[in-house]
Parts: sequence; C-alpha cells; structure tokens
Amino acid sequence: MTTRRIVTVVSNIACVWLALSVTACVAGETPEPGRALLDNLLKATEMNDCNRFLANGDAGFKAGITTQMLERVSAQLSPRMKQGYQCSYLGELSQQGCRVLLWKLKYKDGGDDTLAKLVLRNGKVAGFWLQ
Repeated sequence: MTTRRIVTVVSNIACVWLALSVTACVAGETPEPGRALLDNLLKATEMNDCNRFLANGDAGFKAGITTQMLERVSAQLSPRMKQGYQCSYLGELSQQGCRVLLWKLKYKDGGDDTLAKLVLRNGKVAGFWLQ
C-alpha cells in the first residue's frame, strides 16, 4: 500500500468516525427534564384547575395545597399566561434528596419574568413555586 493510499484510508476512517460521533450526540440529546410535569402545572395554574394541579403530586404536595392557594396564584398569573409565554430551562439542583428543576417564564406582555421551581421526589411533584 502506498503512503498516499494509507493517508486516504485513514482520512476516510476519521470522517466516518466524526459522522458517527455527531449522530450519537444528536441522538443522545434528551428533552428538558420534567417538562411534561411543568407544562401540566402551568396549564392547571392558567385554568385554575386544582385537580389537574395536584394530579402528579406526592402525598405531601397534595396535603399542602388548597383550592384557595391555587385560586390566588391563578388570579395573578392567568391573564398574563393566556396572552402567551415562553419557558426556558435554566438548570437542575440536587437538594435534600430531591431534583429541583428551574425554569424561566418570559411573558409576551413584556412584564416581569417568573422563576418556576419544580421539586421532584421519586418522579412525583413534591413542590412547585412561581416567583
């Protein structure tokens, strides 16, 4: 085998490896963690639907949330939410054995943003705050 042919073969192998590496990275991307739970909680807040809000909660979450609490939050945020908003995933913390997922809500009305803090324990909602 000539030197030129060896270089060509090595170059082709490198190109195939690079293509496979890029494909693996794209295929390995996962959706934002907890996004389905977040969307459900936000929709429940917008619609003031307490049953939907509590549906994925653990026992402590369900015991700690009252209809009146959701009504107050919904009254404040629902009008803005109905105009439209965009969620951006900010990151994840590990606190007291729970996953804490942080999100930014940017409203189309141009007003102040909201920080959403979703706390998960064993795949269930253990806490949810909108600040």
